[in-house]
Amino acid sequence: MTVRNIASICNMGTNASALEKDIGPEQFPINEHYFGLVNFGNTCYCNSVLQALYFCRPFRENVLAYKAQQKKKENLLTCLADLFHSIATQKKKVGVIPPKKFISRLRKENDLFDNYMQQDAHEFLNYLLNTIADILQEEKKQEKQNGKLKNGNMNEPAENNKPELTWVHEIFQGTLTNETRCLNCETVSSKDEDFLDLSVDVEQNTSITHCLRDFSNTETLCSEQKYYCETCCSKQEAQKSGPNRGHYITIVKSHGFWLLFDDDIVEKIDAQAIEEFYGLTSDISKNSESGYILFYQSRE
Repeated sequence: MTVRNIASICNMGTNASALEKDIGPEQFPINEHYFGLVNFGNTCYCNSVLQALYFCRPFRENVLAYKAQQKKKENLLTCLADLFHSIATQKKKVGVIPPKKFISRLRKENDLFDNYMQQDAHEFLNYLLNTIADILQEEKKQEKQNGKLKNGNMNEPAENNKPELTWVHEIFQGTLTNETRCLNCETVSSKDEDFLDLSVDVEQNTSITHCLRDFSNTETLCSEQKYYCETCCSKQEAQKSGPNRGHYITIVKSHGFWLLFDDDIVEKIDAQAIEEFYGLTSDISKNSESGYILFYQSRE
């Protein structure tokens, strides 16, 4: 792993020139930058998520806006903002950046990532988004408390002190409604659960709509899985609807064309090549690439 990274860094000038040539000077997006991230020993799980989030435009814009605010105490979000700002303000259009400060902070804050072992990209994504949301909510809470101290009013009802939704929630959060129908009395109960992502099985040659439909298929609860029905006051049969390892890369669509980010290497790829990384059968995917975390933008 280390040898490959050193070789790639030494040749980054050639790689960068090749990428600019593949895109073409006339087609290269204005004010856009395509930078690989140095791998600090099995940190591709982190690099791949950071690339995906950087090219999620609403997320990037909010992180950069956070960077523009007054200086704050260092945390994972300030380190992320520094990294995004460093990429966005580069004079060169392509190249390689070492996310050393961010990785150091990540390892300092969470023991799970404080090693040189390969980690799960999905776990890291969840941790990062939830941590950023917690930081934003805590800062908003502190602002409110400071305002109340100035105004001398600290007797606000407890229900008004609930954590506010942040721009992380606005971008990623959805609501999943689980309905359970008792097969004895036909009573239907429903429960809403907020989520930042959904773990959906992706099948070969299918659409995301098909995958979501399978995800929400009806499930029968029986035997030891019986559901406690409040109406029957007993357990009844009911119907309910409602970690990987390896090397991680990121594929993003930016300004109409597709790019592959493999740590410090960035390449332009044809749209037809996307099929090689998405929707493979389980037997094939054991020894090949397969889509793991997919980002979709909802249509109103």
